[in-house]
Amino acid sequence: MAVGDEVVGFLPMIGDGAAAEYVIAPAEVLAAAPSSVPLADAAALPLVGLIAWQALFELGELTAGQRVLITGAGGAVGAYAVQLAKNAGAHVIATASSRSANRVRAAGADEVLDHTATDVVDAVTQPVDLLLNLAPIEPSQLADQAALVRSGGAVVNTTVWMQAPSDEARHVRGLNVFVRSDAKQLAGLVAAIDRGELHIDISRRIQPKDLPNGTEHVPSSWIPKSPKPWPRWAKRWPA
Repeated sequence: MAVGDEVVGFLPMIGDGAAAEYVIAPAEVLAAAPSSVPLADAAALPLVGLIAWQALFELGELTAGQRVLITGAGGAVGAYAVQLAKNAGAHVIATASSRSANRVRAAGADEVLDHTATDVVDAVTQPVDLLLNLAPIEPSQLADQAALVRSGGAVVNTTVWMQAPSDEARHVRGLNVFVRSDAKQLAGLVAAIDRGELHIDISRRIQPKDLPNGTEHVPSSWIPKSPKPWPRWAKRWPA
């Protein structure tokens, strides 16, 4: 990279974050921005793209031909996770409400289950190699879904208030995601975008001056009335 190049990056989580027009960033966390999408849209890639990649391949060790169940696939991380898993040759089962089912299907999911209308455990009739949980479900629900994972598989969880369940008897690994900055992985995601293999889904664009009111369009039903308490060792980073 050279002075003046357009870049993207996931800044180290070592302090409080904020939305800003200018920021000082360590060069080693930056990657060249995609050339096929506007730079502002590319800003939607680093955080959620890296979470999806690290969850699927670094922790979940997903490979071609395997089956993966992605719960909460209608969200930002899910949009990338479905695409990445499908591109890797996996059979993708995704849960999503009717509101996001078409988007999840368009992202490449082989099966889309409406978790608001069906029991996920009953609907998945064959074991999966990997369960990736992106949804704020109860620990008991995650434990029930973990029983769908075949012996030797993995449960990867992104909700920090509960630990991913493991099963030593069946050699099922339970792993929680703590995303880290990785410029090499990010460069790979950028390359996939420029090849047309990965798409950034932008739901809304707002100007910096409008950020204080940026969540007004979010329906109140999307916001939990009683959010889970965060463990004492965890810090809730500003959105």
